[in-house]
Amino acid sequence: MRKTQRFRFRKIFPPHLKPSLTRPRPFKAYSFVPFSPLAMLDPTILTIGGIVLGIALIEQILNRWGVIDLVDQFAKVMCFILPVTFYSALIYFFATFMF
Repeated sequence: MRKTQRFRFRKIFPPHLKPSLTRPRPFKAYSFVPFSPLAMLDPTILTIGGIVLGIALIEQILNRWGVIDLVDQFAKVMCFILPVTFYSALIYFFATFMF
C-alpha cells in the first residue's frame, strides 16, 4: 500500500497576500451625451451659414426692387445649393466632431 502525502492548504497558499504598491488608476468618465451645442460655433460652419444667409438676403432685396428675372435665377440656383450646402455641412460637422 502506498502512503499518501498530505499538504496543508495554508502551506501552499499563504493566508496574507502582500499589499500592492501600485495605486489604482484614476477612473475616466465619459459623457453619454454625444452632442454639445457649443460645437456649432465652428468657424467653417458659421462661414457657410453666413454665405447662405447672405445669398437669401440678396434674393429678398432683389425681389423688393422688382428684378424678378434675377430673383428667378437665384431661386433656381438656391434650390440646388441649399440642400447640398446643408448636407455637406452636416457631414463635415459629424466628421470633425470628437465623440
